[in-house]
Amino acid sequence: MPVSTAPTTLRRLTSNGFTLIEVMITVAIIALLASVAYPAYTDYVRKGQIQEAFTNMSNYKSKLEQYYQDNRAFAASTSATTCGGAAATTLTTSELGGTIKYFTYSCSPSNSGQGFTITATGSTGSAVGNTYTLNHNGARATTSFKGSSVTASCWLISGSC
Repeated sequence: MPVSTAPTTLRRLTSNGFTLIEVMITVAIIALLASVAYPAYTDYVRKGQIQEAFTNMSNYKSKLEQYYQDNRAFAASTSATTCGGAAATTLTTSELGGTIKYFTYSCSPSNSGQGFTITATGSTGSAVGNTYTLNHNGARATTSFKGSSVTASCWLISGSC
């Protein structure tokens, strides 16, 4: 009786690779994980970048308080448009005493030089769309958060005070 070769031939034709369905399921799972991970990552990066604003505004407030002790006003004159003897309303690295990477800073005097408001506006990176203020009384506020106008009496980091 001759030996049949059919079963051996069939065994040779089967493949040990992945089917198209298996590959598509894997890609769908990776896409789902990425859709959750990417927004969390960008929020994490934004939180790290906005710390620059809080540090620089607090440092500049301290410098303005020292300026007030020396000059009895936060501005050089009652008609001045800058705070603490700054050369322009947009503050520089040397005036702030810190690094400027993600925000632009400005300071405007108020109450005939007896008050001020420091404003940090996001200019690059994930900080764009965030605007924070700090005044002479130490009152913190957020006027723009993640590109939306808000009125919050604190510095928003994650959406609520």
